[in-house]
Amino acid sequence: MNIGIYIYDNAEVLDFSGPFEVFSTAKRLAENNWNVFFIAEQSKPVIARGGFSVNPHYNFLDHPHIDLLIVVGGDHTAEFNKKQVIDWISKSAKTATRVASVCTGAFLLAKADLLHGLNVTTHWEDQNELALLFPDLNVISDKRWVQHNQFITSGGISAGIDMSLQLVALCSTDEFACLTAKQMEYQWHKK
Repeated sequence: MNIGIYIYDNAEVLDFSGPFEVFSTAKRLAENNWNVFFIAEQSKPVIARGGFSVNPHYNFLDHPHIDLLIVVGGDHTAEFNKKQVIDWISKSAKTATRVASVCTGAFLLAKADLLHGLNVTTHWEDQNELALLFPDLNVISDKRWVQHNQFITSGGISAGIDMSLQLVALCSTDEFACLTAKQMEYQWHKK
């Protein structure tokens, strides 16, 4: 299974490093064939929030097929207005089995017209704006993550770890997700 995490300048560090750690830990524990990687628009270092520099594994043109797409949040405004980014998200999501967002990544999924009419969530600070910009969405305010069909959206920052553990459970078992959380010494908030 190929797990592609979309990153960009000014992304929130834990939004991408949290899910990466969850899936990397699960891969190590199960010795499975999960391939976890970062994708950016271009093959150059991404400067996330706080000046954290990370090298993407792939760019839009050279990545393998994505089975699980995760779009992270942060200062998403520039990405929101890039047609090539929204088009890539839309195209990649249509061939993925599951699509997830952390924090304000939900804005990018919504802009790509993927969440029409769905139950979603995002960072508590951005929930009203998401509802105003996309009135057809049912923005849930009291959940760390929300699943609707093949789409899963999470609240901000650390909530992406809880959502990623849920994705591990969906891709394997609940028991294995609990084992992954235990290995990480993380208290999983299942809802």
